[in-house]
Amino acid sequence: MPLTADMRRAIDQIRDYLFGGGYPDPVANAEQLSFLFFFYLVEGIDKENAIRAKVLKQPYESLFAGVWKLKNPLNAPQKDIKTISKDHFRWSVWAKGLSGEALVRFVRDEVFAFFAELGEKSAHNFMQGARLSIDEPTVLAQVVNLVDGLHLDQADSDTKGDLFEHVLRQIKQAGELGQFRTPRHIIRAIVEMIDPKVGETIYDPAAGTAGFLVAAYNHIRLAHSSPGAIHEDEVDGKQQRRGFGDKLSAAQVSALQTATFYGNDVDPKMVRLATMNLTLRGLANVRILLRNVLTTTLDNERKAELGLPQEGFHIVLANPPFSGRVDKDRIVDEVKVGTSTSTELLFLKYMMDSLRPGGRCGVIVPEGVLFGSTGAHKELRRQLIENCRVKAVLSLPGGVFQPYSGVKTSVLFFQKGGSTDNVLFLHADNDGYKLDANHDTPIETDDLPLLLSAYRSREAGWQQWQARDPQAEWPHKAWFATADEIRANDFNLSAGRYRPMSQSAVEHRDPRELLDELAAIEVEIVEEVEALRAVLAENV
Repeated sequence: MPLTADMRRAIDQIRDYLFGGGYPDPVANAEQLSFLFFFYLVEGIDKENAIRAKVLKQPYESLFAGVWKLKNPLNAPQKDIKTISKDHFRWSVWAKGLSGEALVRFVRDEVFAFFAELGEKSAHNFMQGARLSIDEPTVLAQVVNLVDGLHLDQADSDTKGDLFEHVLRQIKQAGELGQFRTPRHIIRAIVEMIDPKVGETIYDPAAGTAGFLVAAYNHIRLAHSSPGAIHEDEVDGKQQRRGFGDKLSAAQVSALQTATFYGNDVDPKMVRLATMNLTLRGLANVRILLRNVLTTTLDNERKAELGLPQEGFHIVLANPPFSGRVDKDRIVDEVKVGTSTSTELLFLKYMMDSLRPGGRCGVIVPEGVLFGSTGAHKELRRQLIENCRVKAVLSLPGGVFQPYSGVKTSVLFFQKGGSTDNVLFLHADNDGYKLDANHDTPIETDDLPLLLSAYRSREAGWQQWQARDPQAEWPHKAWFATADEIRANDFNLSAGRYRPMSQSAVEHRDPRELLDELAAIEVEIVEEVEALRAVLAENV
């Protein structure tokens, strides 16, 4: 069933109730809700596992079998009682039977500890370090009641995932390292261009809430759905095609659930949110590591222990943190680019090295990466052109990441190995949403479908570009530059550098585009000043 208006209202009600009750942090609130969703769902999962085991005539011990030694004596049903049946940890028992201070105390001291203990026995501990922060009795009781009213056990994976995405949409601030939630329609466009297949490994080294991994999973399911198993849902004000993946074999489903998706994040809260987002989609066994790839390395033995592919990944999809800085002494040698400490450059180098030969990457980068004049910028672009096949650069509209950031961005598409012959440049003026402070109002104008088509037919587009009259108007939002032209321009990969601009277009250039370019130049100047400051500091 699709996400209903009542479900959205219930989530909005929870958000408003938390905010009014003295819990204004949307990231913390999303994390707390992910715990409550998990507590709710485990009871149903346990019941399904018991039924499956009975049908298959296999032994199964319920997660709620046995006794629990109480952490807090005040949670004992009677004086001098030190243990309780684990049945007390079923949502249907404590969520419906407790209220007030007793509810807060039991959830805080027992429920979190119980599920943390379960987590220690699993492949990855979703509950590690988790704690209850909603400790106002009235607020917690109301939130628990509202979560119970969502009836998550009756919803399919798409609906549960959409519900959680609605929770995540409330996160409207960037993190400390410049990370922020990527608009889902931008993610879907990138995934469609990369076109992941069953059997390929897919990796996001800065996973956040796992938006790219979820989109790749949905893309694969849609590609393996019969016409009757394809449906349309309204998501963020737009119709979106979805598939149930009914043509996937049991072996392919198993591969998707256990050996396809990989990710990391530096923020424990993001790891938990990503894990819940994947779990609700039916990918409970996907492990998101708590790891900073810029400051740590994994040898082959450790990769084997974690179940990571030794030879690299088929696909890397990411929106790494912008404008962050890493302490120079902590950066591992593998990701170093000159003396740069900029996270966007270091992440790009890491992603290039994380691909297996022939592997494909779609990565969002701030515009400065494409034309920055520092030695690190030029060297990284040289490596891209000389050691990879840069397929395309998609210039996104300014403001596409509002309300998190106003930084101008583009998407790099490249394949590891070989060298670049020519690059397709794609320019989007509109992405289907109003480019205002919130960037969440749907509009009809959307360049992304047309640009996706241009990307898919890039060979034919290259032939058309070569056959054009250089003196004639070029009305299209897609154009090319050869590798020789790019080398002659210090490996500049900014779309605007090679755009065939007509006189009329120059006279009527969009002021927003000019402001975006000025902002990107300003960022570059700041980076160069910081680089000079670092050089001077080393020479003192």
